[in-house]
Amino acid sequence: MASIAIQDVRKSYGPLEVIHGVSLDIDDGEFVILVGPSGCGKSTLLRMIAGLENISEGQVAVNGSVINHLPPRARDIAMVFQSYALYPHMTVSKNMGFSLKLAGVPKREIDEKVLSAAEVLDLKHLLDRKPGQLSGGQRQRVAMGRAIVRNPKLFLFDEPLSNLDAKLRVQMRSEIKELHQQLSTTTVYVTHDQVEAMTMADRIVVMNSGHIEQTGTPMELYDKPLTRFVASFIGSPAMNMIEGKLLPQGRFATTSGTIIDVAKFSPQDAWGQDVVLGIRPEHISIGQDGVALGDAHIRVVEPTGSETLLFVDALSQPMHVLDRTRCVFNSHDVVPLSATGDDFHFFSSATGKRLNDKR
Repeated sequence: MASIAIQDVRKSYGPLEVIHGVSLDIDDGEFVILVGPSGCGKSTLLRMIAGLENISEGQVAVNGSVINHLPPRARDIAMVFQSYALYPHMTVSKNMGFSLKLAGVPKREIDEKVLSAAEVLDLKHLLDRKPGQLSGGQRQRVAMGRAIVRNPKLFLFDEPLSNLDAKLRVQMRSEIKELHQQLSTTTVYVTHDQVEAMTMADRIVVMNSGHIEQTGTPMELYDKPLTRFVASFIGSPAMNMIEGKLLPQGRFATTSGTIIDVAKFSPQDAWGQDVVLGIRPEHISIGQDGVALGDAHIRVVEPTGSETLLFVDALSQPMHVLDRTRCVFNSHDVVPLSATGDDFHFFSSATGKRLNDKR
């Protein structure tokens, strides 16, 4: 068990700084996911915690002790990578216990720890097989088992599900979350997949260009994103973003000239400013119940069973609408759109930051 304190950490490669003064506290037993687009610095930050990358400035402390200059083997951290990195000539049992064997742990103790981890991961019936005889999900469980037998202070995961197919990723998400609930070991997990982050994390850290944009629970980030970047990154399909200006009377004028009455929902101190109005696809309805958004021309219809995703042209721009009424729609249909004003999000066009909510 361990808590992590990251204080003003920076990482530079020569003159190029890629992590810009990141600070983050992670509680004992917490499952924290670092998420963001490729190149945002999430894997670099994880590797600095592991000791695989040097820290240019700042410090990382575990349980109050600074670990900046400790080698990886002295940090009591277990890391699971995107590639399984299993020894092909060894059985599952030997792969899981190999690090303990190198550490000089007695064979009887190794066997007990391997068997205990295999029970947790449902690998007991596979202990005598070799990696070539396993599926992708089974190999990933072996890689996790190799980490579990060490009983580390911290688990670090670096995009462990990227090589799996969609169905197996869903299964492994549940297994990793259940594993954390059983072990309660502090876990830092890196992914670019915001669905993974939303479904697994106690707390999500959204990174962008080497900075932390926002930290919070999945629903805090979903319901109240603090920046336009977080709003567009968290949620699938992405939030619709409509450029425009809040007029003094509290009406919203889009760049195409359409006027939307948002006086009851917009922050008065932003009236007169250039803003971005964000609306999630599921908060837009087909019909005229709510704030009218005008007519939409349906371009593509994607039924998934429980819901239908519509790609439409509305307000002179492409938009997404998520419909759960099970109505039948066809491309080229023209339908009226409305939205729930209480679910509007307003961001400054200049800074991208969330504007004060209507009180």
